[in-house]
Amino acid sequence: MNHELKYLSIAEGTSVDGPGLRTSIYFAGCSHHCEGCHNPQSWDINNGKPVTIDELLAVIRYNEFPVTFTGGDPFFQVEGVTQLALRIKQELNYNIWCYTGYLWEQLLNHPEFMPLLHTIDVLVDGPFILAQRDLSLLFRGSRNQRIIDVQQSLKTKAIVPARW
Repeated sequence: MNHELKYLSIAEGTSVDGPGLRTSIYFAGCSHHCEGCHNPQSWDINNGKPVTIDELLAVIRYNEFPVTFTGGDPFFQVEGVTQLALRIKQELNYNIWCYTGYLWEQLLNHPEFMPLLHTIDVLVDGPFILAQRDLSLLFRGSRNQRIIDVQQSLKTKAIVPARW
């Protein structure tokens, strides 16, 4: 199945959304509406352009970089993003980071989110909180956000910080 997704942009060769050069896909749709969000146009899924998984895979394959899902919130389009993540892992075996406004604990309470969690490597969780904004942090915008090793956290049933 070649799911259609809505995205705002693709940053090819970026170094701000995870370690090294990455292909970052900014998905449309977000229900968190964080005050001070750097991407408020992403909140409305209708602001996104349609793209198929095959089209996204072609860009990812061409760049040969690990991948970051961001937005908006990738969990807003969880079914299609999960299919993309599965194909990235099966066909390219690339590392995948994912940003979300949900907390880890919230994600675990949604069975529809579990297939994506089982596919991604690192999760940056939590809403952006303007009062906790810290420009000195790597790969996150506010101090409340955590960088989680997803697979180890699922195995141990406790949050394991990611190392890179």
